Amino acid sequence: MYTLAPETADDQWEVEALYDTCFAPGRTALSSYRLREGVPPVAGLSLVARDLEAIMAGAIRFWPVRIGDGAHDALLLGPVAVHPTRQGEGLGALLIQSALDLAAPLGWQRVMLVGDAPYYGRYGFERLDRVIMPPPTNPDRVLGRALVSGAWNGVYGDVQRVAR
Repeated sequence: MYTLAPETADDQWEVEALYDTCFAPGRTALSSYRLREGVPPVAGLSLVARDLEAIMAGAIRFWPVRIGDGAHDALLLGPVAVHPTRQGEGLGALLIQSALDLAAPLGWQRVMLVGDAPYYGRYGFERLDRVIMPPPTNPDRVLGRALVSGAWNGVYGDVQRVAR
């Protein structure tokens, strides 16, 4: 049993510790991190999962990005992490689906990520052939999901950091 709640400033150190536990030490060197630098996660969509003892078991974050000529806003999903002792319980799926369910009512039309198509395909993500992440990103791993029908139609170009 887990409780999901929006991430707060008080959660930040635990979320970062969880990401350090779950990902390689060089995680912040990835191209997606260049898009996140100096930009706060999207409030209300970045969630934490705690167990009955209030111990953090998982977290998911979303970041605003712009695509192409800058007229197309999107959410950049990631990272999503589940503590190694809690993996295999469906917590990652709960975090992903719960956050995606919140996004459209908040006015977001499209979500993208860099990840494995077989895993994220179960949430409706498909390869974005004309959306280009900063190098070095494997284009086969650039995936998107429309939260509103047709939201990816006519959207193409470089993914850009949102200045805040």
